Amino acid sequence: MRIGIDIRDLKTATTGQKTYLEEICRVFKQQAGVAYQFYFFDTFIPTFRGKNKLTKLLEQANLHFWKQCVLPFKAALKRCDVLLCTDYFVPYFHPGFKTVAVFHDAFFFENKDHYHPLFIWLFKHIALPSAGRCSYIIVPSDYAKKQVSKYYTCLPVSKLVTIYEGPKSLPQKHEPSIHAAVLNRLGIQPKKYLLHVGVMNKRKNIPFLINAYKKLREAGNDYKLVLAGSLYTSQYIDNSESILAAIAAKQLQKDVILTGYLSNEELAVIYQNAFMYVFPSLNEGFGLPVVEAWGYGLPVIVANNSCLPEIGADAVLTFDPFDEMDLLSKMQAVIGHTDTRTQLEQKGKARLTDFSWEKTAAEILALFSSLSKNDVT
Repeated sequence: MRIGIDIRDLKTATTGQKTYLEEICRVFKQQAGVAYQFYFFDTFIPTFRGKNKLTKLLEQANLHFWKQCVLPFKAALKRCDVLLCTDYFVPYFHPGFKTVAVFHDAFFFENKDHYHPLFIWLFKHIALPSAGRCSYIIVPSDYAKKQVSKYYTCLPVSKLVTIYEGPKSLPQKHEPSIHAAVLNRLGIQPKKYLLHVGVMNKRKNIPFLINAYKKLREAGNDYKLVLAGSLYTSQYIDNSESILAAIAAKQLQKDVILTGYLSNEELAVIYQNAFMYVFPSLNEGFGLPVVEAWGYGLPVIVANNSCLPEIGADAVLTFDPFDEMDLLSKMQAVIGHTDTRTQLEQKGKARLTDFSWEKTAAEILALFSSLSKNDVT
């Protein structure tokens, strides 16, 4: 079977969407052989990065010329049986091959005000009609499937297939000197901080976490709070002003650590030395940091919304992301009760066996194989 993968998104994607494509390509490259032949399609044309309007317009034109003209030509030239695009957008016309898209969530319609109006227009008039012509649309959780079906009503439910994701491939061990260098630079001590990882945009609910953390400090706990990831993001979802204001209002400048961007090696160190992981997000399609935290043996507490209870199952504690006292009680339960902490660590380790990129890739390949047996259009 000849399989095309659109990898242009590696030039522009960040966080979870980039991780998805990187990990899938890693596994596919390991599995190339007699049964499957993979073609990784990229463009030699540079992407346009920047925040001014002209740059954004050029990048959108660049993207859609690639998607609708160059990519299908390349896939047809290689006589692909199927083309996978992991960034919502697929070619509308796919001569001689079938298309499969990945929709990570339904955020573009759930929170339209978080995105540029031009992008919403392009998504509505190009992404959705093209996805409607796909053989399948992969979603990362049953919750995401429900939301995609609800908000993108033009997409047939029969084409939506849930395939779980896995943790990002991060180094598991480092020399003690590397740990010391990273921790000293950030001013934190091993097992003396709570951790959150991710771009701190509006839906991540970080000011709420900071306010609840202040109550934890007032209750006599001296753990620091580490917010790992970029503070500043795109215009419509940027929440940096509210986050910095919350830190200042609660006088937590010395206790809340903003790491900024971290390399994979630095991120691994931060995970390995954390005491617990806290995820207060208001909406997630899968929640990669949950499974990443399990990989480092951390107890995990998450908001009781969207996909997080589905992914976490009984391996997490949940809290109301609008109730600071509820989050406080869950943090105190992990800090003050060794049995609770141990149970969460053990259940997280067991739950992690349900999630791996090898499993994800195997399910995607099984989906592709079904296309050779069924005329799904």
